Amino acid sequence: MAICELSGKKTRVKNLVSHSNIKTKSRSFANIQSKRFFSSQLKKSLQFKVSTHAIRHIDKLGSFDIFIMKQKNNLLSSRALKVKKEILKKTQKRGSNETKN
Repeated sequence: MAICELSGKKTRVKNLVSHSNIKTKSRSFANIQSKRFFSSQLKKSLQFKVSTHAIRHIDKLGSFDIFIMKQKNNLLSSRALKVKKEILKKTQKRGSNETKN
């Protein structure tokens, strides 16, 4: 089953209801794409399986780093959580270096 690593979007189960009210189970798949993003904080490219909804959101915010920092931890995959922690470490190091100068 395809699940978006950044937004948690996955396959949904729904009922198709006919005029005679007969319910037929159906699945609606999320549009998952394999996409490479560049992290300006880590200075490297990262590849994730992401929904097109998340791709549009990242474009709207302007940066992969901004998106992943705003995203809730329970929606992120384990790989994405590791990347978020690395970005947090980098920003904290930069913040402490700037206050020393």
